[in-house]
Amino acid sequence: MWIRKGKRDMLKGVDSPMPTQIVSNEEIIPRPQNRQQKQVEHLIGEMAEEKSKKLGVDRRTFMASALGLATCFLAQNKVYGKVWDVDEVESLELAAYDEKWPKNEYFIMDVQSHFTNGYKLPFRDDPFVKGMGFNLKNDVEAYSFQNFVKEIFFDSETMMSVISGVPGKENQKDAAGRMLEGADRKGGILPSWLMSQSAKKLNEMAGSQRAICQGNLAPNHYWDKVKNAPDKVATLEQMDRELNQYGISSWKWYCHSDPGQSGQGFQLDDDNANWFYEESRKRGMRLLSVHKGYSYQSRTLGHLANPKDVEKAALNNPDFNFVVYHSAIQHGPNEQNWVEADKFDPTTGDFEWHNILMDIKKRNPRMNNVYCEIGSFFGVLVIANPIMCMHGMGKNIKNYGSDHVVWGTDCLWWGSPQWVIDAFKRFQITDEFCEKFGYKPLTKEDKAKIFGLNAARLYNVDVHKKRTQFPNDTLEKLKAEYVNKGGLRSNLAYGWVRADD
Repeated sequence: MWIRKGKRDMLKGVDSPMPTQIVSNEEIIPRPQNRQQKQVEHLIGEMAEEKSKKLGVDRRTFMASALGLATCFLAQNKVYGKVWDVDEVESLELAAYDEKWPKNEYFIMDVQSHFTNGYKLPFRDDPFVKGMGFNLKNDVEAYSFQNFVKEIFFDSETMMSVISGVPGKENQKDAAGRMLEGADRKGGILPSWLMSQSAKKLNEMAGSQRAICQGNLAPNHYWDKVKNAPDKVATLEQMDRELNQYGISSWKWYCHSDPGQSGQGFQLDDDNANWFYEESRKRGMRLLSVHKGYSYQSRTLGHLANPKDVEKAALNNPDFNFVVYHSAIQHGPNEQNWVEADKFDPTTGDFEWHNILMDIKKRNPRMNNVYCEIGSFFGVLVIANPIMCMHGMGKNIKNYGSDHVVWGTDCLWWGSPQWVIDAFKRFQITDEFCEKFGYKPLTKEDKAKIFGLNAARLYNVDVHKKRTQFPNDTLEKLKAEYVNKGGLRSNLAYGWVRADD
């Protein structure tokens, strides 16, 4: 059985702003909580109880504050060694935290954020999942657009967000041949029309551009089953709609999905993708965000999430930028641990499939149009084992450079992204690892690029202009009012964990 991480924590009396185990965004089957994670969870509770009493505040208020976050990193240091830059005083004095980590120091732009706005996640109805004894329920409000705005913008330092696609095909016309609009187009969990509508709603409310949307259209979404080939008329009709009417800023592809029921997925370097590039190029769209890694839920097409096809596609289309989501890290369906499953080699620091993405750059050192996105990569490794995190981020930066690593969090699945933001502010690679594996220490300049400057460059965002606008927009005023009235982070993660943990 699976259970929502937030519900599991409430039942166990756990209140932690940092998740204490790996949660599933339904692209992975959750691993059991391991011994070290249990130890961290226990220490967080024990230390929070002691510190909140010392300060004379209730534990809920303490854990929803920056003091609670600092406590989490102190607890991890007790278990894993000094991996986080955190001082004891930061868990007791807000002034110490604010002095060390000033708010708005970084321009933070999250290129991987999701909500479902009440759409039922189809994975939960999968016969395979039901056959394993899972009985999963949905909480519409937790995944709603309203909660998205609260968790992403009010409860974190995120300044801009890219609403990122989930594979789904929109219905274009009804039975009578009339063009459908809005919700009548359906399209699954998070269709292009909904991303566009929500981004526009948020930006109008804010009085500035806080949200950008992607488009889900891919080469196999509209399929001519007689010719066993893309329905090019329907595809181009949808392409023009997403570009001109929805105002998308990037395509979001899942090569291992098949919403058009073509019977097959596709590859970034195949003929259908090449045709799509040509048509997209004519229309001025040259940014492609592609999910790679995490593919267990597609039992027949999962191999297409391997990043090996990135190389030829990027070399053949140097005017396109390819943003590889999750940094292509793989996860098998039943493994309890990467090491035992040979997904992580502690002697080299290599991760399965991620190493393929790294090798592409090694073979092509002049290739500069591929970017490593770190949603459910950095954060996952923070929770799984911070030592692994040094390897993952170390290799991304060593091979691609800090100017080609892009910030993403995969929230709402992980709740508010503030804990991931705090983690990256405090993150550093030890001198020992730098010397042994050839990694580089991270500078503030590196972190600024990764937190948002790289994404801003890809999405043509004027950072100076935004930094001038945002302090005076309506969203910032609403956030200030929310904080002044005692608004607190929920500390809930909305992904899934095993019920027996």
